[in-house]
Amino acid sequence: MDATLQYLLDLLDLEPIEQDIFRGASHPSVIPRVFGGQVAAQALVAACRTVPPDRLPHSLHSYFLRGGDPGAPIVYTVDRIRDGRSFTTRRVVAVQHGQPIFHLSASFQLPEPGLEHQEPMPEAPDPETLPGGEEVLHRYADRFAHPAVAELLLEARRAVDLRYVAEPPFATAGERREPRSQVWFRTNGKLDGERDDPMLHICLATYVSDMTLLDSVLLAHGRGGWAVGDVVGASLDHAMWFHRPFRADEWLLYDTESPTSGGGRGLARGRIFTRDGRLAVSVIQEGVVRVPRREQD
Repeated sequence: MDATLQYLLDLLDLEPIEQDIFRGASHPSVIPRVFGGQVAAQALVAACRTVPPDRLPHSLHSYFLRGGDPGAPIVYTVDRIRDGRSFTTRRVVAVQHGQPIFHLSASFQLPEPGLEHQEPMPEAPDPETLPGGEEVLHRYADRFAHPAVAELLLEARRAVDLRYVAEPPFATAGERREPRSQVWFRTNGKLDGERDDPMLHICLATYVSDMTLLDSVLLAHGRGGWAVGDVVGASLDHAMWFHRPFRADEWLLYDTESPTSGGGRGLARGRIFTRDGRLAVSVIQEGVVRVPRREQD
């Protein structure tokens, strides 16, 4: 297994402290706070540890309350809200330095048959025809606010093979584009043996879901992003619905768009499709997207 993927799996393998209390480490981030996808994925892992393995997450709703300290561990406390015949509900609070930084509610369901329909998968080129993330980041390294940003981004994403369908926001800063973004992604390595767990695939997709979701907001205004330094922002809330089984180690298309922004906030919604066209996950997030103070003066 790729060493960087193993590092990510270790990051998601929380340490049990007491019943329903877990501790997680943090991963260095491009911005001076814990990456939101990490906190969301770890909180979901904590919830999953208290649920029977035959019940998988079907939705999560969460709020980012404070910026996490990447130099300190995070403690996750799980409340067992409800254990029903078909559904199970858990609430998780992530705490650092005595203060809550993140709150998540997740619902789990026993598999059952039901009515089926879905939106069709949008058109997208095959992922093998697209440049890898390392190539793209090095190509546009001169656009970033600091020379070290490209390497920091690579380090943060090294466990994931993420390929942009069109140029990312940092490549076309200053040019307004359609508020839509697409990326293909999969883990850098296969999950097999005891690692091949449907819950782990869901938690890994949760981790990746926060990486590029707000790109569509940036594209609408010709902004390059936090790495470029032409916006200031952070995730506010994050919601996901898991519709159908999928594998995080096989190609998934993440199609995102932004219907609106205003009041210093931007809304983005995304759909994650398997390569054979099944709609696997829906995502919605609102984030702070502010113009830097120097532009307001």
